[in-house]
Amino acid sequence: MTTDPQLLESIRTNTDLNAMRAKIARFGKVLFDRRLTDIAGGNISARVGEYICISPRYSGSARQWQLTPEDVLVSDQEMNVLDGNGVISREAKVHFRLHREFGEHGTGVVHAHARNILVFAAMNMAMPPVLEATQKFGTVPVVPYAPAHGNGLAESVAGGIRGNESRIRKQAAGVIAAWHGLFVIGKDLDAALDAVERMDNNAYCILMGKLLQDNDMMESQRAALAQAQANYKE
Repeated sequence: MTTDPQLLESIRTNTDLNAMRAKIARFGKVLFDRRLTDIAGGNISARVGEYICISPRYSGSARQWQLTPEDVLVSDQEMNVLDGNGVISREAKVHFRLHREFGEHGTGVVHAHARNILVFAAMNMAMPPVLEATQKFGTVPVVPYAPAHGNGLAESVAGGIRGNESRIRKQAAGVIAAWHGLFVIGKDLDAALDAVERMDNNAYCILMGKLLQDNDMMESQRAALAQAQANYKE
């Protein structure tokens, strides 16, 4: 990585960039501590003006999500790293694709290996909303498998997000990548993190609900919730 000293100085003295790098480092620990991602991977990124801040490769396996702000990479929108400790992740192509295609709607992207969502990824299954807190996301679709290191994953994820721009503007939209994990783009990074946990809680409720031994229960409860909401008047 070779960056013009004058440009590097402007990056390192940019208060918005500094704040976002610190936030990404903090959010990585939050995701890890709450089992919303794991040592095997995940990534966090956010657009700040003309730059993209993104967690470095091996944030989990090499650093156990104990990042410092200086570890967080700053790159241009062509994936050229300008500052930070480390190299860019192989899944960064997904982040940059989402920022390019949906950047007018949202600025924060989280890729997570959330424990309960991973069950849906492993089973190649979409996830319906079963909580009031997840109704706004609709059914989280599962998108076709593509290897993480190629361009196919970025196309697959972007294809699943397409058509959900209003959800991004409201809070966030997400997709489950088959046999891989969760990708969420939010109106900002705070909204994306919030959505990841809501979606994982939703997955947990579905999985645990199956233990109640009533195969029709989740469907009947979704119908009951929808009717209750339709009947409710402020």
